[in-house]
Amino acid sequence: MARPTDAARNADPRSTRNLILDVAERGFAEHGFAAVSMRKIAADAGLKNQASLYHHFKNKRALYEAVLTRGVELIIARMAESRSRNASRDAVLDHVIDILVEHPHLPRLIQRAGMDDNRNLARSVGRLLAPLYERGLAVLADASPGWPAADLPHLGAGLYHIIFGYFANAPLLQAVIRDDPRAPQALARQRKFIKTAVSALVVAAPRSDKVRSLRRQPTELAGSRALSATRQRRLSCRNRFRRGARRREARTGCGGRCPRRCTGHRSW
Repeated sequence: MARPTDAARNADPRSTRNLILDVAERGFAEHGFAAVSMRKIAADAGLKNQASLYHHFKNKRALYEAVLTRGVELIIARMAESRSRNASRDAVLDHVIDILVEHPHLPRLIQRAGMDDNRNLARSVGRLLAPLYERGLAVLADASPGWPAADLPHLGAGLYHIIFGYFANAPLLQAVIRDDPRAPQALARQRKFIKTAVSALVVAAPRSDKVRSLRRQPTELAGSRALSATRQRRLSCRNRFRRGARRREARTGCGGRCPRRCTGHRSW
């Protein structure tokens, strides 16, 4: 990775901050929070020492949160901009995919953040990702009115893996398919697939309970008819027993209620 000159860094302090964030994003995504040192980040960013790094960020955790916040806020801003312009679903997806192409390490960073064993860090990650989750649910609620509100988190989880999973697992895909999943042709195919899959999931809402009950009605009706026939047979048997009891009473005089031990029953 090419390192900027001291003159360029001094001329634009903000570019130095962004450079540090880019280097840290790649390091945290590839190795995790615990495995990346501030010294390594400073060296990869071309800084003279760690003091220059601490000038921009208080500590490693502050740097990590800044990296994650930058990516999340960028996605939220693009989504809000698309909603304000009443952009189509494909346009919104294009904006999100463009961000993931520009920041290829961001999806893997988010994925790794969920697997980190640091409990304190996990709470920070949850707090930082909550706005993205809430914004995503709001977009889904508007775009898929046929889905029940209780199912929207599951729909969002599925769409997240379809959109972000491809970029988060790009190294694994490259090892399996032996082709660069970030190549322009591969990205174009994946972009088309994402739009098709998202459209299918959003439109194909689950059938309501009312529809399912109507579709089960013939079966239930057949069952009720079968039950009615069973009851009819039982009633018929009961009536025959009662008629037989009356005949036994007439012949034996015991009323037909004895356990068939009397002389009259044995003879009958």
